[in-house]
Amino acid sequence: MQKAVIKDFSRYISLNILGMLGLSFYILTDTYFISKALGAVGIASLNLSIPIYSFIHGVGLMVGMGAATRFSILKSQHKKDSINKINIVFSNAMKIGLLMGILFLLIGLFGAKHLANVLGADSLTLAFTQAYLRIILSFSPFFIINNILLAYVRNDNHPKLAMRAMLIGSFSNIILDYIFIFPFNMGMLGAALATALAPIISVLVLLSHFIYRKNTFKYISSKLSINIVRDIFSLGLSSFIIEISSAVVLITLNIVILRIEGNIGLAAYGIVANLALVVIAIFTGLAQGTQPLISKYFGQGNRQMVRAVRTYALVTALFIAATIYFFTYMYSNTIIQIFNSENNLAVSAIASIGLEIYFLGFFFSGLNIIATMVLSATASIKHALLLSISRGFLITIPTIFIFSYFWDMKGVWWAFVITELLTTLLAIQLEKTKIIKEQ
Repeated sequence: MQKAVIKDFSRYISLNILGMLGLSFYILTDTYFISKALGAVGIASLNLSIPIYSFIHGVGLMVGMGAATRFSILKSQHKKDSINKINIVFSNAMKIGLLMGILFLLIGLFGAKHLANVLGADSLTLAFTQAYLRIILSFSPFFIINNILLAYVRNDNHPKLAMRAMLIGSFSNIILDYIFIFPFNMGMLGAALATALAPIISVLVLLSHFIYRKNTFKYISSKLSINIVRDIFSLGLSSFIIEISSAVVLITLNIVILRIEGNIGLAAYGIVANLALVVIAIFTGLAQGTQPLISKYFGQGNRQMVRAVRTYALVTALFIAATIYFFTYMYSNTIIQIFNSENNLAVSAIASIGLEIYFLGFFFSGLNIIATMVLSATASIKHALLLSISRGFLITIPTIFIFSYFWDMKGVWWAFVITELLTTLLAIQLEKTKIIKEQ
């Protein structure tokens, strides 16, 4: 039994980590090509835009992970009316996802310039930021629907197809990035368009799940249920807050760094932040790969297997963090030069210190992402929400302002590490409380 669990765990997490790595290259590829075409101002503009991408992605994860968690629990219980409930939940998820996507689309069409100003764009970065935001927001329905389908296909015993869809979408993004930015000379607009087309390609790949009739869920005609939507949101809220916290932190840091170092500091942070997105994507892939197994064993009432899978995930997170920090520490200058096309010494110096300090936080953030996912997948919604909010808002923002006030840019880097450490301590306490209540 234990060997079978380890085999399933390895299969799910490897496929999802690969898929999420591909997904994270949406932004990383943009950073590379934009640095080549537009320099430090381009990277600064991209960094101002990323929080909105994170917000859209967070909504997609909330609806997708929440609905897919309920789907997995219902499927594992084998009740007579499970199939009908599964289809109703999926149909509601698709409807609410589409509605929220349309809302973002309208903001993109009519409010991109105002939003760019609110995010901190100045005379140098406004045009680039506005162009990126308008495209990303206009294509948000596809980002959200893609996230919903990815979560469902993964939970419907086809993690390989989900991985394939994410990777094909990402590789398409890389190819289109090059074509739009250089041969077509479309600049920031081209980078945004390449990123926006990737989820459409991913969705087309995922549709094979339905064409070849491998699905145990389908869209049916049903009314939008407030109770079902509330259930989806509650189960997926921690995933939303994890993603949104990145956006809120990035906005806060943009404001603080602009005050301390201006656009040069923002460009340096853009390099660190975009590399950090890849690492967070790995941990998110680990969490998403673990979630179907946790939800299945929880639905079956098998607490021993829930604890076993959680342990595997936590150990894997620590191993990943140690490996990433080693390579980052050894090759930080080489990594920075890839994105510092102008060879700006000030950008390089700030980013180098940032990588050494900031990436220490991943020893704790991986544990925090796993802990939040486990709490959410086992329907411990209040604890998952508390952990997410603490990490995303309650601890992070005060820490950024306090540390940056006393230690400037070094304080900015250390704020992330301290936030993740304090969140880990909170997660340990919440886990102890949960165990006591179950006894």
